[in-house]
Amino acid sequence: MLAFVAAALFLIAFLIHATETSTEAIFSSTSLMLVGLAFLAAHSAGVGSGWSARGSSTRRSSTRGSSTRRTGSRR
Repeated sequence: MLAFVAAALFLIAFLIHATETSTEAIFSSTSLMLVGLAFLAAHSAGVGSGWSARGSSTRRSSTRGSSTRRTGSRR
């Protein structure tokens, strides 16, 4: 997800630079590229890769697998 944000910032920075739009110092193409690089570095470091909307799904799947094994061994 952070890589998509970085790509969007790079695109905006490119458009500002290509059209030679004069902007404030905060929204210059260089500052947007630096923020994009920060998001790309965070993505490469693994920030945000463990987010899940449903919580920890690995714990639920491991308990389901063990319960089906127990019922199968009782036969």
